[in-house]
Amino acid sequence: MFGIILIDFFSALQIEKNQRKKKWLLVSIFSNLGLLFFFKYSNFFIENINTAIGSNFILFKIILPLGLSFHTFQSLSYTIEVYRGNQKAVKHLGYFSLYVLFYPQLVAGPIERPQHLLPQFFTAHKFNWQNLHEGIRLMLWGFVKKVVLADRLSGFVDNVFNHPLNANCGATWLAVIFFAIQIYADFSGYSDIAIGCAKCMGIDLCINFKRPYFSKNIKEFWHRWHVSLSSWFRDYVYIPLGGNRKGELKKNVNTLCTFILSGLWHGAGWNFIIWGSLHGSYAVLFNLYERYISKRIFPKIIGWFLTILVVLFAWIFFRASSFHNAIEVITSALHFSNFSLRGALTNYGLNTIILIALVCGYVFGVERFSSLTLNSFNKYFVADIIFMNINCFLIIFWGVFHKISFIYFQF
Repeated sequence: MFGIILIDFFSALQIEKNQRKKKWLLVSIFSNLGLLFFFKYSNFFIENINTAIGSNFILFKIILPLGLSFHTFQSLSYTIEVYRGNQKAVKHLGYFSLYVLFYPQLVAGPIERPQHLLPQFFTAHKFNWQNLHEGIRLMLWGFVKKVVLADRLSGFVDNVFNHPLNANCGATWLAVIFFAIQIYADFSGYSDIAIGCAKCMGIDLCINFKRPYFSKNIKEFWHRWHVSLSSWFRDYVYIPLGGNRKGELKKNVNTLCTFILSGLWHGAGWNFIIWGSLHGSYAVLFNLYERYISKRIFPKIIGWFLTILVVLFAWIFFRASSFHNAIEVITSALHFSNFSLRGALTNYGLNTIILIALVCGYVFGVERFSSLTLNSFNKYFVADIIFMNINCFLIIFWGVFHKISFIYFQF
């Protein structure tokens, strides 16, 4: 990490004052992506080469550094923006180090752009009760999502995905739906905690989730889900590939390539590549739908239902431990003659299911009617106090506190 900080810091200085600035940009790109490739993808490629040609190359004994994909992308965006002339090179190593190492969002985002985060470090910040209040409120909300909802769902999801052929059709469908809720509550919960933590210190981080499960189409979903990563791939992969400037065919190819790379970013496995390919295919099909078919052919509720359905299908590959495991889950889900929710609910506990349903309704209800940062509670003092006390109650009495890491820590 410190090596990357030094390389990108001095590369940006050279880019700003050197005529051969493209050379220094490439130094930064190859350093960041080379490090990412070695730690995250080298064994994946060695395994596939061994399988393809029957070789016996030895795998590296590598421990993946926590949050590697996030801080390499954040550091890389700095040198790219300096190269494009959108950001002045920082002359102070300490301030640039703080940009890369800012601890609230270091290990799982949001992936900040230098234009947004760096200027805030050069501004004096004084203790502010309002910032502290808003930050703690958002952090409490993030912990409700994480320890009350996501971690309580994880047990059921893990049992089904670890042994899919032992589960009936109803339990498998329930596990897929539960995972969709789990990963949202887990990752958006982390983002809320990170944004709230930074807010306590007077630092504003970008919003990473914008109620994605209320999306009416797949394009809207990706404008709402993991916004900082989606915009990163748009600005630094999709647009440089040509974006939509070189005709419909090239636009769709660029879209598909961008999503495949996004899938690979999430993990070194074919299941992640398939997940990215599926979303790329969805996006291409929606592009064709928008271009050649009336936008009003489906009511909004049908559009929402179809979006949720295809997102759920793709989540199977994201959650599965391998491609073979994903096929087993799909096989179990399609075995409709073995459909039974009673057994699944009984095994998991009816009281737990009722609790999960109530918490889900509470979480999605609050998110549906409040602002993204929950600042709408500032106008209603009594409602704010009740809201924060409910969250404290949920965390203390219904939270799951045994060691379960955030899902996106592995990326």
